[in-house]
Amino acid sequence: MTRLSNDMLSTLPSNVAVANYDRLARRGVVHLGSGAFHRGHQAAYFDDLMAKGHAGWMITGASLRSDKMAKNLNPQDGLFIHVTNQSATEGAADDVPPRHNKDYRLIRSLAEIIVASAEPQKLINALADQDTQLITLTVTEKGYGINAVTGKLGQDDVDIAYDIENPSVPRTTIGFLVAGLAARFDSGGGGVTILSCDNLPHNGKLTQSAVLQMAAFHSADLVAWIKENVAFPSSMVDRIVPAIQPEHSETLKQDLGIIDQGLVQTEPFSQWVIEDWFAGERPALEEVGVQFVPDVAAWEKAKLRLLNGAHSALAYLGRLAGYKFVHQAMAAPGMAAFINRLWDESVATLGEIEGFNAPIYRADLLNRFQNAALEHQTYQIAMDGSQKLPQRLLAPLEERYALNLSSPFLVAAIASWMKWQFATDDLGKAFIVQDPMAEKLSEIVQQESEDVEKYIRRIVSIKEIFSDNLSQNSRFIKDVTAAFEICRKEGALKLIAETLK
Repeated sequence: MTRLSNDMLSTLPSNVAVANYDRLARRGVVHLGSGAFHRGHQAAYFDDLMAKGHAGWMITGASLRSDKMAKNLNPQDGLFIHVTNQSATEGAADDVPPRHNKDYRLIRSLAEIIVASAEPQKLINALADQDTQLITLTVTEKGYGINAVTGKLGQDDVDIAYDIENPSVPRTTIGFLVAGLAARFDSGGGGVTILSCDNLPHNGKLTQSAVLQMAAFHSADLVAWIKENVAFPSSMVDRIVPAIQPEHSETLKQDLGIIDQGLVQTEPFSQWVIEDWFAGERPALEEVGVQFVPDVAAWEKAKLRLLNGAHSALAYLGRLAGYKFVHQAMAAPGMAAFINRLWDESVATLGEIEGFNAPIYRADLLNRFQNAALEHQTYQIAMDGSQKLPQRLLAPLEERYALNLSSPFLVAAIASWMKWQFATDDLGKAFIVQDPMAEKLSEIVQQESEDVEKYIRRIVSIKEIFSDNLSQNSRFIKDVTAAFEICRKEGALKLIAETLK
């Protein structure tokens, strides 16, 4: 059994697609957050781009703290296998398990992974390098250091505070971006584009705001240079990339005879919509399926409220009911109908979007959620809910309340998140709540678990999650309390059934 590397490419099985291009060409991209999603999405696009003859868009990846991905990928020369999985159920009898079709490709666009905590200057140098034309980010919602309600950089965060005091050896995403831009500015370097690929509304503006707020602690000259020379386009990314489990690596060994510690698996669907605002060179990604548009906001909103909102509902309701995977949760009694009614509520908040067909998008989502080959874990989606709920579920609910519209399905999904904080599913099985605010949420559970009214009021008073419009809305308090009572006493499936009545 051979571990993947440059030295063994000639022995790859013939069913692994390999693009041919010069990997020693310019590293035009630095990516912060080289996790599974980046490797299943952006890295594949750049692999396609260079295969079309557009050299010079190799990626320098970075992990801010953990050295896991560096240990997995650097010994493999940055190479990894990308598996596209699709259930094949056509013509199968009801009692026959679905077949899984797999397409294998080798992704060659990633040059190396820098561990920022171990080599901070190396990452700063990469960000400042004149070869770097594009900096991309997948650092999750919590990686920006911005309070979702106030829009301010969280100076009470210990790592943000550290970066303000120690700008040359930063710890955070924003700290590294500013340190890299400061080095670029000091060396007389040219402009660069910073492109967020995280599921956040107006992610470009949010990134720009965080960078400028941090840069203000350096100097006014740096702030002025950034405003003049750095672009912060927004983008919308869409692809389901489940976490890899040990059995997936074992299957790869059996199928291909390869040891790959960077394996990534995903679905056939992939979308990337980017605001057409660049400083310096712009990659010709339109040639590999990327959409460049004047304004991404409407596309962001549609994806956050339809795909991501439904995912959160499936995660909390499904996992509370004991379903490990999304496709299993979708098959739960009433779940498909619940998700469709949830979409009815959220679609009404979107307005007209040029080129967007909501019925087709919804039908595609149903098919994607039912793809058993993905094995997308509900628990994985449920992580960091305090950072995700505001844009996925709370924002459309607030807009509907302003129009005096009933929204029982959005409310039920939010109530299931409130029940999630009790860290026990409907079968009595305990789990760990993984969330940046887990400690605060757990404290509220411990103190108010016997008084539902106090529990709900304390939860909705958390300003980092709930706006004043919701926390002070008596209708919302009444609605979500009723839904929470059903979920807590009778379980998630009962909440689904009652909401559908």
